[in-house]
Amino acid sequence: MPDTRKANGAKPLAIVTGASTGIGLELARECAKNNFDLIIAANEPEIEQAADLLRGDGANVEAVQADLATIEGVDRLYKAIGGRDVHALLANAGRGLGKGFLDQDFDDIRFVIDTNVTGTVYLIHKIGRDMRARGDGRILIVGSIAGFIPGTYQAVYNATKAFLDSFSYALREELKDTGITVTCLMPGPTETQFFRRADLMDTKVGTGSKDDPVDVAKDGFKAMMDGSGGVVSGLQNKMQVAAAHVAPAELLAKQHAAQAAPGTGKS
Repeated sequence: MPDTRKANGAKPLAIVTGASTGIGLELARECAKNNFDLIIAANEPEIEQAADLLRGDGANVEAVQADLATIEGVDRLYKAIGGRDVHALLANAGRGLGKGFLDQDFDDIRFVIDTNVTGTVYLIHKIGRDMRARGDGRILIVGSIAGFIPGTYQAVYNATKAFLDSFSYALREELKDTGITVTCLMPGPTETQFFRRADLMDTKVGTGSKDDPVDVAKDGFKAMMDGSGGVVSGLQNKMQVAAAHVAPAELLAKQHAAQAAPGTGKS
């Protein structure tokens, strides 16, 4: 099949979700710097400001404000594609939730599951089918090193990331002969709005040192373009994942509690 991008001068199209701030915005910047057109999405009006920033860098950007925790929100984003070929899908939209499981409001729990799992899987299913029909595409799924650790006081969040980490590698194997690559980006604690939104600012992990989202995005984008199966961003996080593979789950859960329990933060 001829490369129509070269023939008509059009840039390849990338979709980045959760792109209003943090890792998602920096992933969008990496796409823009590497000659992609962009559709960026988030459930908040700040997505328009993010689009303006990216346009200032010379990128062609469309912003979609949609609740990607809902089927209707994902359909709205998909409709904005307008039948164009999507060459890269960077599925970054996610939410966290701190405090003990039984102390959390169930609507908040459901929102985390629907954003991190249901909406992400639905979007990948729709765009992935289009990529398979075309025989070309790249998918980056933002999981987390949290997926390797029982998340005491973040039980639902860590469980959703365990799902995404596992799902990513399974989907990659299913699509290995289709021309589509699937890559899992697994960051550790990163300096974003995640911890404030998840009500974790009174915890050790919420107030401790964190990675730069610029570095995390660079690692993820490079891994996606290289067609790698996955990347753990940051040396310390790599060491933590290695330890998690051999340590008992009970010990990991206890260690996580020391980081994420309410009241463990710096005074």
